[in-house]
Amino acid sequence: MRDLLGDQVLDLLLERSKDGKGGLRLTGEGSMLGELVKSVLERALEAELSSHLGYGKHDPAGHGTGNSRNGKIGKTVQTGVGPVRLAVPRDRAGTFEPVLVPKRAGRISGGLDDMIISLYAHGMSVRDIQHHLRQIYEVELSHEAISNITDAVLEEVRAWQARPLEAIYPVVFLDAIVVKVRDNHSVQAKPAYLAVGIDTDGEKHVLGIWLAKTPLDHATAGESSRFWSAVMTDLKNRGVRDILIACTDGLAGFEDAIHHAFPHTTVQTCVVHLIRNALRPVARRDRAAVAAELKKIYTAPSAEAAFDALADFTASDWGAKYPQAGRVFEAAWDRFTPFFAFSPAVRKLLYTTNGIESLNYQLRKVTKARGHFPGDDAVVKLLWLAIINIEDKRARERAAHKEKTGKIKNSPSTARLIEGQRTIGWREALIELDIAYPGRIR
Repeated sequence: MRDLLGDQVLDLLLERSKDGKGGLRLTGEGSMLGELVKSVLERALEAELSSHLGYGKHDPAGHGTGNSRNGKIGKTVQTGVGPVRLAVPRDRAGTFEPVLVPKRAGRISGGLDDMIISLYAHGMSVRDIQHHLRQIYEVELSHEAISNITDAVLEEVRAWQARPLEAIYPVVFLDAIVVKVRDNHSVQAKPAYLAVGIDTDGEKHVLGIWLAKTPLDHATAGESSRFWSAVMTDLKNRGVRDILIACTDGLAGFEDAIHHAFPHTTVQTCVVHLIRNALRPVARRDRAAVAAELKKIYTAPSAEAAFDALADFTASDWGAKYPQAGRVFEAAWDRFTPFFAFSPAVRKLLYTTNGIESLNYQLRKVTKARGHFPGDDAVVKLLWLAIINIEDKRARERAAHKEKTGKIKNSPSTARLIEGQRTIGWREALIELDIAYPGRIR
């Protein structure tokens, strides 16, 4: 760029971009970048008009053609570097329709739209984006304009939500984050459920995002067999034919719905959630000791040994002091024990929904700044954008490390959180799953 423009032009731009205090203004009206954008756009508009007319400026070939240049009209457009005042050329017949800067368009898409979508994906509200653009770039956009820009991704979101899935998922994790949404003319807390499936190649994928609808005769949305039946039907319609193990946190109505859709699926409750629920009534000073006793239950070598460990805990002083801790495991026993059929390596895979919880932790950072969402589509849109943003960030970190060292770095800080992440130890796990579920993995 420096060789192309020359130092004289750059020095002139530099001088014109200084503010009253002698500082440099790179963005905003009259700035260096603003002047460059103005020059490029006006040059491109002149080229568009020449193409429309069929001859260049001052070209004698234009005489007698019936149409010619007819001066210019001033117009201010919003760009990624701030407002830019353009001189848009016109033709005498009024048939010139600029493509680069369309008539009645108040902004130039591309950089500005990408910036707004990026700010939205990072959790900024529409009001915050308005303030940011006004403060940094002197760009004035209405609430409706910003909403329309972010709504442009809805078609991509719907296509992603409806995309075909694999026929078999050996393991599927389900978890939820709670968001505030306006539904039935009131703002309420609603769970947004995410499903992460591990395919037969050991790669993780977000299968979808679902929000429960609020019945007209209910005040709040919640889990139900009808809701989960709709989710399972969606998965089947998109090509899923079998799920070996579904790891959840005791979702109400889920077990009946998944067994109706996939009769042979094993439901495994999240052990970490069980531990949290068991420790909830325990006093802080006793938690370490009680947790150590509970560990004997879920690290037992077999389901029978785990049952004996639970009986020992119930009969102990800690069990007598905190009987609710033991009841948590008793109530979920049938959903707690399936992972005992596998080796420690596979148990670690099924032990917890932490893989999806790490994603939800990132998503909560994006949603917590919102007061509430205007509807379900707004929730799905933001969560999808946030997932894409998280994935892109990890991809850039891996690319930077590879460029610097020539090696691909796989660590918790750089691994892809969900999409395409390879499950560690999957080959051994697949062998055990194939033995435990003969003929179902192809």
